[in-house]
Amino acid sequence: MRQASVAEAAPVDPALLARLRAVVGEAGWVDQPDAIAPYVLDQRRLWLGRTPVVLRPASTAEVAAIVRHCAAASVAIVPQGGNTGLLGGSVPDQSGREIVVNLGRMNRIREIDPLNYAMTVEAGCILAELQAAAESADRLFPLSLGAEGSCQIGGNLSTNAGGVNVLRYGNARELALGLEVVLPDGSIWDGLRALRKDNTGYDLKHLFLGAEGTLGIITAAVVKMFPRPRDVQTALIAVRDAGAACELLADLRVASGESVTGFEYMPRICFDIVFRHLKGLRDPMARAYDHYVLAELSAGRATGALREALEVVLAEALEKGQVIDAVIAESTAQAKAMWAIRHGIPEANRHEGAVIRHDVAVPVSRIAEFIATASTAVRDRYPAMRILAFGHLGDGNVHFNINQPEGGDPAAHLAEWEAVHRIVHDIVVGMRGSFSAEHGIGRFKRAELERYKSPVELALMRRIKGLLDPGGIMNPGKVV
Repeated sequence: MRQASVAEAAPVDPALLARLRAVVGEAGWVDQPDAIAPYVLDQRRLWLGRTPVVLRPASTAEVAAIVRHCAAASVAIVPQGGNTGLLGGSVPDQSGREIVVNLGRMNRIREIDPLNYAMTVEAGCILAELQAAAESADRLFPLSLGAEGSCQIGGNLSTNAGGVNVLRYGNARELALGLEVVLPDGSIWDGLRALRKDNTGYDLKHLFLGAEGTLGIITAAVVKMFPRPRDVQTALIAVRDAGAACELLADLRVASGESVTGFEYMPRICFDIVFRHLKGLRDPMARAYDHYVLAELSAGRATGALREALEVVLAEALEKGQVIDAVIAESTAQAKAMWAIRHGIPEANRHEGAVIRHDVAVPVSRIAEFIATASTAVRDRYPAMRILAFGHLGDGNVHFNINQPEGGDPAAHLAEWEAVHRIVHDIVVGMRGSFSAEHGIGRFKRAELERYKSPVELALMRRIKGLLDPGGIMNPGKVV
């Protein structure tokens, strides 16, 4: 863990702290070491920083005032949502001179517009609560990921979060119609327009989506809603291999009229780990297979057409040898049990010891090639390491995790982190893929960005950063 004591005093001007305290009041002021601790430790417990205070503003005006005071004093700000990121982007450094601004108190749903299929929300809204709010209006907010019970929409948008529904609905970037942002000088950009068409120059919201708080603080957003599915068909499918899974996906997309909502690939080792460590889960199939797909199709009307399309495609795939076996959920409970296996993989894998993780993406057509090539390359150098290649096959995102050898030494395994990264990421980039598909850059992948982004791309990113944040106060040390 990269750490420093959170109890030490931080060298920030007391006069500035007094001004900030006056802005947020006692309800938004956190300065006791025990209370600060959860805000300065990242989700994976890799980064522990220091801050003199955590500010929890209750309004956009308060955020703007905080930024103006900090900009005038050249004091850095670390914007923070639910602090569920995996790359150290939401925690301060060890200098003790960075102020954490947590948006959790800004959690109002300002407006739900069912006819426009849009919802205006503040950055601190918990993702699961937005899903529930959309459902109460007979609509769907489709962003869904493992941390949805604690992550906040501002963080989701700032990191361009992905999740299990990207295939059908897109990343967080595609779900945002408009933003409200406090800029590094404390001014407020009101871009909360709930329009599908607005061709009036540069689309400024895309500067801040995925920028991880380095260009400004997202304080509110207009997000898209969709018709709530009335017909959902879920199937666990044993396939010949990853290549057959890609072929099956293509056939399902055609047969269902682009109704495939989720398409998750899992090798058998994932099932074994889940059943070994998580109670209450069981295998829906009578025997074990080497490769599986969890497929979900959804539609706004329950006509029976989706079930028919799914059954026809599976029957044809069985004849072609793409599919070996399949179980279609007959109830919501059965579907949830299938998804519990997929969602349980990260939690179960924590019990397997040290893991070298990769969040990568390649074109769907090259997923099977990538998994085979990367697996061979890793095993050639590290024969005892265990490979878990699973994830969102439908959008090309593979979580290519390398577990320590059984009975191995965790520290020795993690000592190979950089060497394993180089093997995997070189292969990914060689396939014109991404070394960070949905988790962003944060602090953890800055060196990878330097290695793999072209000089032109890096120069453009730095010029944008320098133009919008000339004082370098917004989440310094992250991304660029």
